Amino acid sequence: MHLITTTEDLKAACADLAKAPFIAVDTEFMREQTFWPRLCLIQIAGGDTEILVDNLAPAIDLAPFFDLMVNENVLKVFHSARQDIEIVHHMAGVVPHPIFDTQVAAMVCGFGEAVSYAMLVKRLLSRNLDKSSRFTDWSRRPLSERQLTYALGDVTHLRDLYPKLRTQLDKSERASWLNEEMGVLTDPATYELHPEHAWRRLKMRIKTQKALGVLMELAAWREREAQSQDVPRSRVLKDEALYDIAGQAPRTLDDLGALRSLHNGFARSPRGRAVLDAVQRGLERDPETVPPLRRGEPMPPEAQAVMDLLRVLLKATAGRNGVAPKLIATTDELEQIARSNDADTPALRGWRRKLFGEDALALKRGELSLTIRKGAVLVLPAEEPEDRSE
Repeated sequence: MHLITTTEDLKAACADLAKAPFIAVDTEFMREQTFWPRLCLIQIAGGDTEILVDNLAPAIDLAPFFDLMVNENVLKVFHSARQDIEIVHHMAGVVPHPIFDTQVAAMVCGFGEAVSYAMLVKRLLSRNLDKSSRFTDWSRRPLSERQLTYALGDVTHLRDLYPKLRTQLDKSERASWLNEEMGVLTDPATYELHPEHAWRRLKMRIKTQKALGVLMELAAWREREAQSQDVPRSRVLKDEALYDIAGQAPRTLDDLGALRSLHNGFARSPRGRAVLDAVQRGLERDPETVPPLRRGEPMPPEAQAVMDLLRVLLKATAGRNGVAPKLIATTDELEQIARSNDADTPALRGWRRKLFGEDALALKRGELSLTIRKGAVLVLPAEEPEDRSE
């Protein structure tokens, strides 16, 4: 085990790792008390080189690591890559490439929706993971030998997982599916956090379009505050308070102070005035800039019936092709398709459209039917209705 604490040693190790065709990468970070994840440890294994990088060591420069992440000659293997990539993008403004995400690959190969790293290691490598240090505070120093061994195990197992998953993926002839997913993960736009879009991650617990306009402004204000001060969103204002303020639209500090979702004194704080300003901006928004309230609205009975059929079609398609249903389409996407044939959803693009989307639309048009034979759901061409006019 090699714990790196200096830039010189990191540069030498990354030079060795750059000679490997692929490397396994993982990070340990903390974000409970911050908005941005705080990187604490980097683990890399490639070829015969296995290293741990102490990002918190005094004066260490991670430039060699970031250079390795964008080296086009070295494939970077992650498990559930999104948060690791987010960290690299935030710290260095680059996105690792090329990459291979073993969690996504496992779903493509039919290992199920909630495929865990421990389960993959058990099934493909017949090894049991040591979970004793999974709740470690990785920001504390010094780290024990046991903690370091645990952290390194994440990438040594990952290094052995990759060839087995790669073989299964090649046999399934679904490499292009994975490539589409990796394209999303390596798109810098995936990691750009725009405050004006922050409202989209909230549950729609409001009833009017005017309240939505206020919520959009409040969420954007909270996002900017959380980012600039590097604190969790809830430390600025909890979600429940956002919904309460958006619904009530207080105009004065007294109105704001009367809301039960806010702690005593909030209205008289600098944030109280900022909240009222956001409310005012929301009330003055051009209605054309506020999307219609659809999420959370009851579906018409006919659309609900269509969605029920789409659920069955999805499960049948996933089972027939050995793919996790969640990877093909989410419940929200099924609802969008049930409501509209022109839904802008991943389920109607790329490999998903060929596998499921075209059949989903054909089912809506009455061109396909679902039936059960020997306990299995089959998708068949719809028969022409019998003419009973005679």
